Amino acid sequence: MEFDLVEQAKGYLLDKIGTTPRIAMIMGSGLSAVDEILLGASRIDYSAIPHFPVPKVAGHRGQVVHGRANNIPVVVFEGRVHYYEGNTMDQVSFCTRVIGRLGANTLILTNASGAINPSFVRGQLMIITDHINLIGANPLIGPNEDRWGTRFVDQTEVYDAGLRKKLKEAGQYCEVHMCEGVYAALAGPTYETPAEIRFLRTIGADAVGMSTVPEAIVARHMGMRVAGLSMLANVAAGISGKPINHEEVLDTASQMNADLGMLLQRFFETYEP
Repeated sequence: MEFDLVEQAKGYLLDKIGTTPRIAMIMGSGLSAVDEILLGASRIDYSAIPHFPVPKVAGHRGQVVHGRANNIPVVVFEGRVHYYEGNTMDQVSFCTRVIGRLGANTLILTNASGAINPSFVRGQLMIITDHINLIGANPLIGPNEDRWGTRFVDQTEVYDAGLRKKLKEAGQYCEVHMCEGVYAALAGPTYETPAEIRFLRTIGADAVGMSTVPEAIVARHMGMRVAGLSMLANVAAGISGKPINHEEVLDTASQMNADLGMLLQRFFETYEP
């Protein structure tokens, strides 16, 4: 990925936003719980941003929303591009690179995922404690750009313990039914087979999806604190005995926007940089 392309996208956004954001978010399938909690919210289409990849998957708006929550400058990216769409890892991680260069020190990643842990249920929010990268690629492969970060990145604590604690406390305050677990990322676009789900459960995964991990890796490469929230939009293959389809995933994720909105509002109220 060329440094100058990211800088051009960053420059365009900073000019439009007018201030350095402290918190950034990337929203997953069907999730858009931001308009109600951001004061003075304005929108920018991804297509207007130089070099910015535009999502083509249903449920991803492809818009940047910027405003303030509890007087904190926040920028939200509604939608992401995926590896399974034929994008390169550079394209998948472009948004995160831009966020890092905008100056945000905290990145919250959300996604819609399938529940593997038998104690989890459809409609829950899961705080990501760790991840397993089974996509088959890593966004840091290739020449290292020293202006972004070091060659070898420690992954002992990708998902910041302090942010996880704040999210958990926000969930308890709002009485939102939450759980915590390990997120496994696969390339997609097919949903997993029952045999793959049994394998994932055996190696310690609690939920499975097709995104988030490349962005988390890149965010840590750039020194950002990372938090992850999975919307458990379906029960993984072979557990419920029912087939999975994207429309039901989007419908469940959309229904969870109210819980996500309450959670985020409380999180912003108690956020400390």
